[in-house]
Amino acid sequence: MKKGTKNWKWKGLSAFVLAALLCAGCGASDGNETAAGMTEDTFSENGSFDAGGSVYLESVSTEEADLPTNDHVGIRDDRKIIREVSLEVETREFGELVSTLETRVRELGGYVESMDTYNGSSYSGSHRLRSADMTVRIPADRTDSFLEKVSDTGNIVRRSESTDDVTLSYVDMESRRNTLRTEQNRLLEFLDRAENVEEIITLEERLSEVRYQLESMESKLRTIDNLVDYSTIHMNISEVKDLTPEAEPTVWGRISEGFLQNVDKIRNSLTDFAVWILVNIPYLVIWGIVIAAFVLLLRRHGRKKRKKLEEQLRRPAPVLGESQRQNAPGEGDGETEKRKS
Repeated sequence: MKKGTKNWKWKGLSAFVLAALLCAGCGASDGNETAAGMTEDTFSENGSFDAGGSVYLESVSTEEADLPTNDHVGIRDDRKIIREVSLEVETREFGELVSTLETRVRELGGYVESMDTYNGSSYSGSHRLRSADMTVRIPADRTDSFLEKVSDTGNIVRRSESTDDVTLSYVDMESRRNTLRTEQNRLLEFLDRAENVEEIITLEERLSEVRYQLESMESKLRTIDNLVDYSTIHMNISEVKDLTPEAEPTVWGRISEGFLQNVDKIRNSLTDFAVWILVNIPYLVIWGIVIAAFVLLLRRHGRKKRKKLEEQLRRPAPVLGESQRQNAPGEGDGETEKRKS
């Protein structure tokens, strides 16, 4: 009986000492961390921890985590602005323009995110016009310089631009990240002080969840930082024979332009036809031989039939005997008529 009483007193003293150490180590002056009796291992929805009745963590307060509030957002100078620009560009010198833009991107410290080039089709005749779709990333403070370069070297026919202020979302993510960091540090402290396997397993499971959420949040913040630091510019570059005029043309200008375009179309059509003839000479020769052979066969067959018919016409009629003449149709009747006359 005395031995059981001594064990019970020793367990109570150990629990009291452990609770005192935890409260002193975590600095919970306002009751954020307290010791409690033995209960079932649980995690509360706000991140509190109850492991074997030895440790209980309440949600970390905003003051402890030193998180930015809405007041910080109001005085924040580094606004998080995501800028995106779309351009449609015309040029007569396609290769030169693309090369110039790629060089300018590197000079400004940017990079080409994606590029798709179309070199024209061989079935388009003499108008094998090229095109390209480019997406480039330019440092935000140098975006205007790059746009000026595009305007100087090409003809911009369409431009659209959008900006997105993600400052509030970014601050909320930072707050969540700081909360997760604080919880991770405290879980590591509790893990160092854990005394049984059950507490270690429970702490490691929660620590794994917190680390996953922390890595995900930091990845999202890095993505936003990249979008903010580098503007995104989409460009559709087309090679044309004539650039689109910036001003509305006059009536006479429209007439002269249309006339010249039709003359140019006729010239291109004749050129394409001549090129087609020269390119397809082997096929034309083969088809000419086949057609000529077919015509010769028809003519030879016609001559044979005509010759046979002429021979039949030249051949003399056969001499009939007396009996044949009498039996010949119409001949007897003729003799009778003669005799009667």
